[in-house]
Amino acid sequence: MSGVWVFKNGVIRLVENPNQSGGVTHGRRNVLVYLPTGEVVSSYSSLEQILMSLGWERYFSGDSDLIQYHKRSSIDLISLPRDFSKFNSVYMYDIVIKNPNTFHVRDFH
Repeated sequence: MSGVWVFKNGVIRLVENPNQSGGVTHGRRNVLVYLPTGEVVSSYSSLEQILMSLGWERYFSGDSDLIQYHKRSSIDLISLPRDFSKFNSVYMYDIVIKNPNTFHVRDFH
């Protein structure tokens, strides 16, 4: 299930795929950029190499739908969908917040 929550006239509802319901998407999507090298993260293997160099470790919770990372020095946990095609801006911004000045989310046309 994907979409946008809309609050209107005191009622909240989910509008599924708002860009696909008659609107134009202009082919826009977001990409995660590793700032020190300018590299666009294009796979979990490249992301894992970067995260491990930053002190993140794989965390095995038993949930087969997720790939997770944690840092021993913090309580933070990064949870990602196992399928990279489901890696979207929500997960990208989670990585950005937990790694300040290291990653950036950009529009890709």
